[in-house]
Amino acid sequence: MDFGVQFRTQRIETSGADIHLVHGGKGPPLLLLHGYPQTHVMWHRVAPGLARDFHVVCPDLRGYGDSSRPPSDTTHSPYSKRAMALDMVEVMAHLGYQQFAVAGHDRGARVAHRMALDHPQRVSRVCVMDIAPTLHMFRHTDQNFATGYYHWFFLIQPGGLPEHMIGADPDYFLREKLSRWSGPDAHFDPQAVAEYLRCFRDPRVIHASCEDYRAAASIDLEHDERDRDRRVECPMLVLWGSKGFVNRTYDVMAVWQAYADRVEGRMLDCGHFLPEEAPADVLAELRAWCAAPDSIVRHDRL
Repeated sequence: MDFGVQFRTQRIETSGADIHLVHGGKGPPLLLLHGYPQTHVMWHRVAPGLARDFHVVCPDLRGYGDSSRPPSDTTHSPYSKRAMALDMVEVMAHLGYQQFAVAGHDRGARVAHRMALDHPQRVSRVCVMDIAPTLHMFRHTDQNFATGYYHWFFLIQPGGLPEHMIGADPDYFLREKLSRWSGPDAHFDPQAVAEYLRCFRDPRVIHASCEDYRAAASIDLEHDERDRDRRVECPMLVLWGSKGFVNRTYDVMAVWQAYADRVEGRMLDCGHFLPEEAPADVLAELRAWCAAPDSIVRHDRL
């Protein structure tokens, strides 16, 4: 899907994967990370506007889209958020940036959170969209969480079970996710959905995405437990949808204030897929947040 003439496609080899991306614009670097079950295309309503003020980089996470799908192992470490975060740090270094801002949605937000912990000298500021920390969510599992986020427990099943079941009708599964998690008035661009489907029909992508979730329930939790006393030090922006599970279930700002030092945030009028459901609001928030001095932390916009 074309983001416009200012964007070009590139493939960058990191120490662990080949990362497919598009990037364009001029100005300070801004890395945008997608979520499940999508690709970098999810930023198509936001990235062109941001490119007027920033050099915008939109990659496919390893295992997703047109990035490579490294073989996994019994530890699921190749799909840990630590490994995915390192990919992105190396991508940005290849593009000439030793420090940058990062905004992530869903799985990409979890990668961004890990990146801010593992590479604090690289991440100048971090935005997470419509998530609570992985460790917090697993620690507070109950029937409501298991029902609303059933896929967390389905996708981690061993022996190829979810891969086989999703592979029987990947189009249905992906469309069902978009419908279930979005607000009632959401409209997804047919071209974007076609791109998600093209990639998600690949059994290797289905397997890699399951490995992503298996890592979240194993090696990622080990990393998070070890780092529980560490906090994100750079400015953090938290955005979430008013019609989504995260808003219904958590005191989002209070949770993140227990994990980061300088937090601001706002609830947007949409479901889970903020960049596609409320692109104008996301664009305005990211522009203002990236332009704000690091010393300014606002808590009055809730």
